[in-house]
Amino acid sequence: MSAAPFVPPVRTLAEFAPLLPELTVIFGAFALLMLDLFLDERRRIWTNALSIVVLLTAAAMIVFGVGGHGEVMEGVFVRDTGADILKLVVLVVSAASLAYLWSSLRERGLYQGEASILLLFTVVGMMLLMSAGNLTMVYLGLELMALSTCALIAFDRDNPRATEAAMKSFILGALASGMLLYGMSLLYGATGTLSLDGIREAIGTVTGENRVLLLTGMVFVIAGVAFKFGAAPFHMWLPDTYHGAPTAMTVFICATRDVAAFAMAWRLFEVAMGPLHDQWQSLVAMLAVLSLAVGNLIAIAQTNLKRMLAYSTVSHVGFLLMGIAGGGPIGFSASMFYAISYSIMSAAAFGAIVMLSRKGFEAERIEDYKGLSTRSPWMAGLVLIVMASLAGVPPLLGFWAKMAVLRAALDGGLMWLAIAGVVFAVIGAFYYLRLIKVMYFDEPVGEAVLPRKSIGLRAMFAVNALALLGLGLFWSPIMAWCQQAFA
Repeated sequence: MSAAPFVPPVRTLAEFAPLLPELTVIFGAFALLMLDLFLDERRRIWTNALSIVVLLTAAAMIVFGVGGHGEVMEGVFVRDTGADILKLVVLVVSAASLAYLWSSLRERGLYQGEASILLLFTVVGMMLLMSAGNLTMVYLGLELMALSTCALIAFDRDNPRATEAAMKSFILGALASGMLLYGMSLLYGATGTLSLDGIREAIGTVTGENRVLLLTGMVFVIAGVAFKFGAAPFHMWLPDTYHGAPTAMTVFICATRDVAAFAMAWRLFEVAMGPLHDQWQSLVAMLAVLSLAVGNLIAIAQTNLKRMLAYSTVSHVGFLLMGIAGGGPIGFSASMFYAISYSIMSAAAFGAIVMLSRKGFEAERIEDYKGLSTRSPWMAGLVLIVMASLAGVPPLLGFWAKMAVLRAALDGGLMWLAIAGVVFAVIGAFYYLRLIKVMYFDEPVGEAVLPRKSIGLRAMFAVNALALLGLGLFWSPIMAWCQQAFA
């Protein structure tokens, strides 16, 4: 008797309702791509402004629950509370990044509508990654994000530093993607399914040679995720990328990349490989302590602020991985809280460079900030808040983020990792406090006049910096929000 022919399931538009925020950004990007063809140089601001509207519209859909939670295409796409929280953060931070992007690129005569549109495609990749319920969706979202990011890094195509950074990001990113894809193929070979939930269920039944295949795949997946995080010893691409990219692009990349990387780690480590926690915990803990050591120690030697912040990002990845190593709801909720907190802090840190730069001058050397308190007490005060939060000074947001992941490490039985975290937090405070010392105790050098920025941009930077104080005083609702995602 012949087998019945395969009949694909009949789908209705209602089944795709959970995808509405993603569809809004996708169709918005294509619509703006067409609109930009008909705009002259003076009207290109509409491309940027409408891109912000698209992002905020998608954010509003998430806030008001438009489309609801659910699965699409038999679980390939999963919209849940955790995904909504991460998407909301990325959408809002990306909208703020577009304001920095427009101001910075317009001053230098570099702005083209494609910059805003590429950013939208990057955001779509991140959103798909955050809702991945299948290995294919993980890879699709990751590659859409990575390729669009490479184009953003190289946007100043006449700058050899930018093109070099984009090339390094592309080549090393391709290597990381290959490792991740190889690990995924081994997971599929060992379990017989691409579904993340299916892999979790099948792990308990895997024995013998397939068990070796499974654990080998796990190691390659961890290495690939570490590359995407920029965790040591897989961090070599990150400093050159942040230093070489236009600063306005670095604001967006740094503020959103770790949120997307956390989403990938959550889906792969907890959702798919949760039963293997005892096997991957020690590997992630080692990556965490290596990142803390390498990031902090090399950052101390930097005289370029962008490179210092890039190496400090490696150390912050170490703290984020500390929570993941703790595992369970406490560990992953703490890491989510840290990823959100660092997103806000890094946007403000690189935003400060944008605010103090102008055409022909990039305020990226630490000595450029000498005497800033005498030139602009208000700006110096805002930068002080940002640096103090990155250093983990109470009661700012960065302090509570570090406390959360340290507690998660202790709850996970990783006392040695928590102690290492405290030690390197103290070491890391040095280079942040050095910038504060330069601003308040050194005499200004060079031109004392600060670049003129629009009132809207100055207000946005002030809100960004002061949010670190406000959210630090009222951090518990955000933490409760993160805990709800893993309840």
